[in-house]
Amino acid sequence: MTTATDKQAFYARLLAIGEERYHDKHAFHAMLHGGRATMTQVRAWVINRYYYQSRIPMKDAAFLSRCDDPDLRRAWRSRIEDHDGGIDEGGGIRRWLRLAEAVGLDPAYVASTRGVLPATRFAVDAYVSFVREKPLLEAVASSLTELFAPKIHSERIAGLLAHYAFADQAALAYFRQRLAEAPRDVEFGLAYVLDHADTVEKQDAAAAALIFKTDVLWAQLDALYSAYVTPGLIPPGGWDGEQGVVVKPTAREAAE
Repeated sequence: MTTATDKQAFYARLLAIGEERYHDKHAFHAMLHGGRATMTQVRAWVINRYYYQSRIPMKDAAFLSRCDDPDLRRAWRSRIEDHDGGIDEGGGIRRWLRLAEAVGLDPAYVASTRGVLPATRFAVDAYVSFVREKPLLEAVASSLTELFAPKIHSERIAGLLAHYAFADQAALAYFRQRLAEAPRDVEFGLAYVLDHADTVEKQDAAAAALIFKTDVLWAQLDALYSAYVTPGLIPPGGWDGEQGVVVKPTAREAAE
């Protein structure tokens, strides 16, 4: 094995991956944050992104099942609580379903995941399998897209508030909460990766894991763009633009 480069240089390498490959640069996000997405496209995003949100605590549970170190388990388990919440309230999944309701979808339909695009399902399931099967260092490194998340959450909050009537404090609670949670999570995850990637080989593996995760996020937006923007070909099983909608169309939707 080859001696690793210093931590600061490796950290810069991780940041460069986000600068080049994070999904804030995808055309679908430019549409969404700029108010150019139709409500059909917004709802499709909410439906498909829910599948990712709902699998995050499952991914983290799979990670915990492999941890022999109780200190690591104690530090990591808050991620499950952040997404699942308590018995009766709280959690990112419930907050996402409030967003679903705000955009005019039946939360029960969204939670069923029946309208999720095949490519979305494939990408997210691949991420869960990655964390379940890869070395712990690589599993942790794959979570470091959180390094780049606060910026996209801030842009999303501002963009949705500026351009969409559904956007209010309750609807956007998921993103506001992640502004507080993500920095805490990434502080631990980054320290773990920088400490444990102590050879060039391990640094390369950790960087590859982060690239894999950016690919997972990008692939989900590619699927949305292909199905609901251009060429607009919804694959079998994908949401048809009508099922699960519980509000009358707005004037803008009627003109679509």
